[in-house]
Amino acid sequence: MGREIPESHFSKHHFQHFEQRLRAEQTILREWFREGRWSERGPVAGAELEAWLVDGQGEPLPVNEPYLRQLDDPQVVAELARFNVELNVAPQPLHAGALSRLQEELERRWQRCERVARELDARMVMIGILPTLRNEHLVAENMSALQRYRALNEQVLRLRKGTPLRLEITGSEHLDSRHHDVMLEAATTSWQVHLQVRSKEAAALFNASMVASAATVAVAANSPFLFGKVLWEESRIPLFEQAVEVGGYAGAAGGPVRRVTFGSGYVRHSLEELFRENLEHYPILLPVTLEEPPRLLPHLRLHNGTIWRWNRPLIGFDSDGTPHLRIEHRVMAAGPTIPDMIANSAFYYGLAIALARNTEPGLPFATARDNFYAAARHGLQAVVQWMDGKRHRLNRLIPDNLLPLAESGLRQTDLSTDDIRHYLGIIEQRVRKGQNGAAWQRTFVARNGRDMAALTLAYLRHQQSGIPVHEWDL
Repeated sequence: MGREIPESHFSKHHFQHFEQRLRAEQTILREWFREGRWSERGPVAGAELEAWLVDGQGEPLPVNEPYLRQLDDPQVVAELARFNVELNVAPQPLHAGALSRLQEELERRWQRCERVARELDARMVMIGILPTLRNEHLVAENMSALQRYRALNEQVLRLRKGTPLRLEITGSEHLDSRHHDVMLEAATTSWQVHLQVRSKEAAALFNASMVASAATVAVAANSPFLFGKVLWEESRIPLFEQAVEVGGYAGAAGGPVRRVTFGSGYVRHSLEELFRENLEHYPILLPVTLEEPPRLLPHLRLHNGTIWRWNRPLIGFDSDGTPHLRIEHRVMAAGPTIPDMIANSAFYYGLAIALARNTEPGLPFATARDNFYAAARHGLQAVVQWMDGKRHRLNRLIPDNLLPLAESGLRQTDLSTDDIRHYLGIIEQRVRKGQNGAAWQRTFVARNGRDMAALTLAYLRHQQSGIPVHEWDL
């Protein structure tokens, strides 16, 4: 979904032609898995950061077109709404000082992004859901001027037969509203972490990523408010799942096969199973005829980009053209600061690598899924069932069990000891103090009242300091 498309209106012929190309590319993919044609580089780390443009009062500012023209950086691109952009960082082999290098590159890009934003009387904010966001911001007029977003909106509504999207979230308070386009998706901004993996380890690492998701969504929770309502600690999760609520064939959107999903089960043998599931269970959303040769799998990759698993398999290519496998871990909110997000990445990488040592996931899939939603709802206070068969509160399980696991996983990668201690230390302090982004926002509102502009501006001041969130005062 990161690429532009040449058209936004489609006929029956477009769908038929796309399906033919998709099936042909699926055959190529199956051969690659059977013959083991994958790059053996790995682990390699990468990430994408979605961010907000806001005005002096912390309100969304829909200026990403002039902003991106002035910025002129191919690594910063438009997102769905005119008040969102996405920053990309170059992949880093996961050894030595890779995490510090990721932080340095992202800080350089972010600082330049901020300078250009100020030239337009704007500010940049990294946060899961902007507290000042209101329903009236999420309208078609604020959709970015790209064909792929217009096409996505049209096709989602087509599959829903024009039925409005219903957003209903029950947390500390209850939110219930209707929307007639996919702009709800623009309310959710993430820190999406990539891990390029060796083919023989891919299935175990993918399953481990699902098991790890409860802990990572809890430590990174940064979205407790939407439209002024107090909802989940990480309200992005139910919000995004309902923002493009179309699923599989024969009305399966109301069942287990959903477009935004934790998944339907663990991978048994290889990631090819997920692409086969894409073909067999998900209707085509964007039937664009692409000119790249079949060996680049353009239609298969585009179709996969319209299915938003919280842990998503990706196919890319090394610089020499060899195909590779990546896992995109999508559960973590943007922000609060760049050091916080690099620490979140370190925790995810280490925990997934350590959990993948066992070829079996260690938890029933239904338990891993239940843990994930409990953690998104309750954050570090969530109670989850772990591999010992017992139930634990995450604010105890993480420091006592999961952080040592994550450290052992990172040590397998030959990362520098200084990087490991520094970034996992940020996670340890955050959990011990009980102050992630969501907790800080809730406490601010409890002390100062429900002034979302004041909250956003105070958050922005702390963010600009670069100090990790566990050290923020009120």
